[in-house]
Amino acid sequence: MALGARLEIRQGQGLVITPQLQQAIKLLQLSNMELEAFVEGELERNPLLQREDREAERESEAPAEVAGDVSTDRIDDAGARAELDSSHDEASPGERATGDAETGAADAGGSIDWSKAGKGGPAGFDGDLDSLENTLAREKTLAEHLYDQLAVAGLDAAQSAIASVLIDAVDEGGYLRVELWEIADRLGCEPDLVEQVLGVIQGFEPTGVAARDVRECLMLQLKDRNRYDPAMAALLDNLPLLARRDMAALRKACGVDEEDLRDMVAELKGLTPRPGAAFGSEPVTPVAPDVFVREGLGGLWHVELNSDTLPRLLVDQRYHARVAGAARSDQEKTFVSDCLTQANWLVKSLDQRARTILKVSSEIVRQQDAFLAYGVEHLRPLNLKTVAEAIGMHESTVSRVTSNKYIATPRGVFEMKFFFTSAIQSTEGGEAHSAESVRHRIRQLIDAEASEADVHSDDRIVEILKEAGVDIARRTVAKYREAMRIPSSVERRRLLKDAV
Repeated sequence: MALGARLEIRQGQGLVITPQLQQAIKLLQLSNMELEAFVEGELERNPLLQREDREAERESEAPAEVAGDVSTDRIDDAGARAELDSSHDEASPGERATGDAETGAADAGGSIDWSKAGKGGPAGFDGDLDSLENTLAREKTLAEHLYDQLAVAGLDAAQSAIASVLIDAVDEGGYLRVELWEIADRLGCEPDLVEQVLGVIQGFEPTGVAARDVRECLMLQLKDRNRYDPAMAALLDNLPLLARRDMAALRKACGVDEEDLRDMVAELKGLTPRPGAAFGSEPVTPVAPDVFVREGLGGLWHVELNSDTLPRLLVDQRYHARVAGAARSDQEKTFVSDCLTQANWLVKSLDQRARTILKVSSEIVRQQDAFLAYGVEHLRPLNLKTVAEAIGMHESTVSRVTSNKYIATPRGVFEMKFFFTSAIQSTEGGEAHSAESVRHRIRQLIDAEASEADVHSDDRIVEILKEAGVDIARRTVAKYREAMRIPSSVERRRLLKDAV
């Protein structure tokens, strides 16, 4: 059979993901900060988009109610399904704003409007924010402190360049988080030269900085105090034995008696395992919850979106009419038309995103009503499929909604993924137990240990849990214990013995 090129026409059906559909899917999984950055970029690119003036809206009309009351007994599942758009990804370009009072998300799509804030910042402040920030006291960071010492270290140009790279690789705790051969390969120099410059930096303050591990950090501090002898070196080489409190093995490894070992351990405790902790660092951005859950009357839970994290955008119809009327060439008309289509789709996608988050979080609250009321021991096993079937969505949509989203409850702020836990079967064939609640019980049992006689082995914990109706294997208990960084029963007995 001869081979050759030819043209064929075939007819078939297939699912095509349009750019608008991709945008709607993308917006679902964005976090608050990512969504704000995306919206800012769209505002710069699209002249037909503008932020909604919330102050003017408040003056013209009262805000629409955002949230619904949710409880295990009273939530209207049928109403929730009817309110849900059967296809999350389909949207009508005719909608102009992210708020929709009929769906209950009108006020939920709001955001802080800085349009009235000029150089001086928000209303009521007449000064210059930049000048104010510059006058505030700020702690010097570890990197700045090291660079100050590098400036007077007397290194040549090549050594200073290597030192700068090393300082940039030091984390906030003071440890060097890069291999020396990588720096040598990147800068095209000999590893011995990098090692030499590292020795200079390790002589900077604070003592122990730029160490590559805990052992080296403690060694540098001991050398600075002239206390690094063969016995101390042996102790640092056997830090895992010290962590397990195996004093007999430590005495044999160090070649000292019990009293000398006790003094050496006390000296180690006086050192600083994180030399960089005393310096300032970049401020940690607090988590902004996407949803608030508050207890209402009659044991109902009031679920509402955090309006400060949801940008509200409008399509400027007046400006569109002006530029559309002034367009002359086909290229200009196409540009205006594309801007209008993209603006409408973005506005609709943001509104759909807000309503979808509200519906998913409301179902999570309904499923985990017992946790909110009574605590972590009553956390129910939950998976994406259960929530998806309850609200009539696909599992992938629920997965995207719960990524990088947080719920503020009376018991704290939790990531939405926290409420999805695996199930552990009951010994009596009853309702399954949540893995998180089982971990909590294991933690409680171990925290209650007051003496060596009270220490529970993993086998004993399995027996106690089975008596409480939890069917769990020993290896699962050991896995949960290790995940919570709880020592074994042997190590806990040693710790309690030393404490006495």
